[in-house]
Amino acid sequence: MNYGAIDLHLRSTWIRIVEPDGTPVLERKIPTTREALMAAFGDQAHARILIESGTESEWVAQTIEACGHEVIVAAPTYALMYGHRNPQVKTDRRDVVALAEACRHGIYRAAHRVSEEQRQRRRALRVREQLVRSRTQLINLVRAQLKQEGYRLPRCSSETMPRRYALLSLPEAMRSVLAPAMTMIATLSEQIVASDTALMAVAAADPVVQRLMTAPGVGVITGLTYRAVLDDVQRFGDARGVAAYLGLVPREDSSGTRQRKGTITKAGPNQLRVLLVQASWVVWRQRTAGGALHAWVERLAARRGKRIAVVALARRLGRILYAMWRDETDYGTPLLKTPVKV
Repeated sequence: MNYGAIDLHLRSTWIRIVEPDGTPVLERKIPTTREALMAAFGDQAHARILIESGTESEWVAQTIEACGHEVIVAAPTYALMYGHRNPQVKTDRRDVVALAEACRHGIYRAAHRVSEEQRQRRRALRVREQLVRSRTQLINLVRAQLKQEGYRLPRCSSETMPRRYALLSLPEAMRSVLAPAMTMIATLSEQIVASDTALMAVAAADPVVQRLMTAPGVGVITGLTYRAVLDDVQRFGDARGVAAYLGLVPREDSSGTRQRKGTITKAGPNQLRVLLVQASWVVWRQRTAGGALHAWVERLAARRGKRIAVVALARRLGRILYAMWRDETDYGTPLLKTPVKV
């Protein structure tokens, strides 16, 4: 088997293929297009190709796999993968040479490749997130413009904001200027409702999401996002790994007898971390619905403060959801197959 690598960039890409003894077979710079990749790899003997994980790595990997090759998408943070590169002289060509040697010697850490189904769900969730963010920005814009002229829009939900706005006695000139923003808010609200309807249907058809939604504070969006972000529960060895992946573990700088911990790392997917914190606030506010989790977070808040307690609850909730998915149990089941410290 031959070995190769790709140093992927937006407009142009370096590729290199070598024989098992390291003899170069192909090395060139090509445009970063499907056509160029298929032309370069289409007539090559079967090879294992290494590519760094990134925004465009998946479609490139699929294009090369369609040419009959094996593709490894590797974590770019694995420093040993670049051991054959001179750290004092960095070029794209030197990078691809180092990556090809790493592929040949097996010096890489494979990254998880998300399934097609969950990639589509992630895409739908990101579109919805952007729609909600855009609507919020427009509502804030309208509120600010009204405030400048001495008008007040009462506190209300995004859905009822247009109705509250229509009740205001505004000068015709101001209403005319704000009309495009109000039209866009109405349009975005319709799109968000349509998106929510579609996502609710997806959640209803997914038994994993239905199970996750039995936990306090977890709704359709949080359940779908958790499912899409983790993708395969078996890729995590334990609940601690999930918490670290979600960036909900504290930073640490400890050595010898010194032990120093800070705020959470905030590594990994930001949106899921935000949703888990929001779910934790729901548990905090709803004593009856939260049950044992609410009692736990109240005890912690008495010692460490409310904000720290809610973030700790988000970490605990993320680990509980992992255990529920792993053991195929709904929330509240007395025994899990494998005990997990949360």
